[in-house]
Order: sequence, then C-alpha cells, then structure tokens
Amino acid sequence: MKKQILIFGAVISIVSTLQAQDIPQSQVPSVILNEFNKQFPKATDLEWEMDGNLYNADFEISWNIDHEVWYNTEGKMVKHKEDISKSELPKAVNNRIQADFSDYSIDDLERITDNGKVVFKMELNALTQTDWDIVIDSEGKVISKIVD
Repeated sequence: MKKQILIFGAVISIVSTLQAQDIPQSQVPSVILNEFNKQFPKATDLEWEMDGNLYNADFEISWNIDHEVWYNTEGKMVKHKEDISKSELPKAVNNRIQADFSDYSIDDLERITDNGKVVFKMELNALTQTDWDIVIDSEGKVISKIVD
C-alpha cells in the first residue's frame, strides 16, 4: 500500500512539474518574498515558478548547493529540497546504507523536508550490481527502492 501511495505521489509530482510555469519575481506575493529572503538571505541564481497553487523557488547557496522550496499563498514553506553531502546524513541513514548497500557509492544526495517530514533521496551505484534510486527516512527505514 505504501508503495502505491509513493508511486501515486511521484506521478502527481511529475504531472505538476510539467504544469509549472516560470514567473518573474515581481509576480511573487510580498509575503512569500519576505519569508524567502528571511530564510535564504544568501540565495543566488534565483528562479520562480508557479507549481499548481504553490510558488516554487529554485536557487543556489554558496558553492553551488542547489535548493528548491515551495510556498503556499500564505507564505508558509511546505517543502524544501536541498543537495547535501554524505557527511550530513543522520547516523541511522548511514547505518542502513552500510547494512544493505555497502558495495554501492552514493550520488545525487538530497534532503527533502515535506510538511515537516524529512527523507533522504539518493542514487546508489555499483559496478557489478543493479543501481537504485532510494528514499530513506531519518530513522533509516527504506521508503522507496526503484531500479535506476
């Protein structure tokens, strides 16, 4: 059941991404801009989109660390996706990777905070085994595991 919900969520995300429309910053409500500037004062390469009824900001912070955030119309951040390094993974996530994927290297590591829930999405690559796209929660539970 969880797998079906995750797949449904992924399909909805893809469809909503296809419907996203670039917008100039002048069309972003001031309540959202003020909150964004307070939370990310060092943001560079900022681009705004409308993603359904959410405002999406795609930007970088120091040394090309990619971030993407979504705000509702009241200015509340509902989702934040950011590139991170392996050293930023919680111990439980590292333990799961070592236990189940010790022969794999990690690529494209992201921390995703969605309505307060944190998960870690990554590609796991190996020379002689199947590559995986996986999502692990902060307690180390594998939420999704899809062949890459």
